Amino acid sequence: MNRDYLHKEEKSLIQAYSQLPISVVKGTECELITNDGKKIIDFYGGHAVVPLGYGLDEYLDVINTQMKKLLFQSNLLPLDIRANAASQLLSISPKNLKKVFFVNSGSEANENALKIACHYKKRKKILSISHAFHGRTAAAAAVTWGSESWYGFPSKPFEVEFIPRNNSEIARKMINSDVAAVIVEPIQGVAGAFDLSEEFLRTIRDECNDHSALMIVDEVQSGMGRSGEYFAIQNFNIEPDIMTAAKSLGGGLPCSVIFISNLLDETIKKGDLGSTFGGNPVICSAIEFVIQYIKEKNLLNNVIEREKEIRDLCITGPVNGIQGKGLLLGLITDHPAHEIQKKLLKKNILTGLSSDPSVLRLLPPLVLQSKHIEKLSQSLTEI
Repeated sequence: MNRDYLHKEEKSLIQAYSQLPISVVKGTECELITNDGKKIIDFYGGHAVVPLGYGLDEYLDVINTQMKKLLFQSNLLPLDIRANAASQLLSISPKNLKKVFFVNSGSEANENALKIACHYKKRKKILSISHAFHGRTAAAAAVTWGSESWYGFPSKPFEVEFIPRNNSEIARKMINSDVAAVIVEPIQGVAGAFDLSEEFLRTIRDECNDHSALMIVDEVQSGMGRSGEYFAIQNFNIEPDIMTAAKSLGGGLPCSVIFISNLLDETIKKGDLGSTFGGNPVICSAIEFVIQYIKEKNLLNNVIEREKEIRDLCITGPVNGIQGKGLLLGLITDHPAHEIQKKLLKKNILTGLSSDPSVLRLLPPLVLQSKHIEKLSQSLTEI
């Protein structure tokens, strides 16, 4: 690649990311096209943000139509499109969740979820899980494992302790009447698609019930069909008190949502939450379309079938195991994942890394096809 593309960003953008040496100018279905015309199979999906792939005409038509009709209006005015999107989301979520509020990013959704929990319970302690990632804002970063090196704020907004993941015995000891909430990712995305056990998640739910603490489920990365269910927690029939979603929610547009139970809805007063851009008409049209498309194209089934193919074909070459669920998967490797990522990129396959140096992360569009997996398997075998 011509290094000028990197140099252009270096001149004007804060260099917070280590970037790969390619320049993408276009996307179509599950492929990215570089400035020099190469086609790259995208197994990373922009951090799980493009569930329907790139360039889907129907999706673009819906957004364009809504932009022409009404580009923007704030939460000051009621909108049918916002109410419809909310209703559609509630129809696919755990049944105890009764209301939603739209914001703009995963961090912002988790920030508000934690604020709601602390406000409702009047307690000062939040429990998170070791190796968790919940965002980079003040409260969300406070419950993110290992954030001390980049946290930046002079203090955290509440007490935080981390439960060792999948350790139910310690969870029982740590969840008590001082705890406002426990926040969990059913599948820890940044940690390499590490799936928490059903027994551990049920223990947290039971202990929260026993000690009148709230269970917050972070589905920012695992939600909107990526696990083979609309939300990963539905694989276990566990009902959270609060749930968040983002990433795939808008099909590529920035948005997020907070779900709450009826009990919590009764405690939230006008003015307690706010967002200028959250729930705007264009975003809501996108959310509604994503849900309808997943249903119409039976993408949940596609996720399940493609996961099986990946597990059958991709334990090969440097890969000796696979963790995660659906199309949120971690390929466990026998040597550094960043080396494998570079070798795959040379074979025109884009994958992601994780906080685990021996795990390569896969977050492809939900429309992934068998031919893409066969190419990945072949490439892994060759390296």
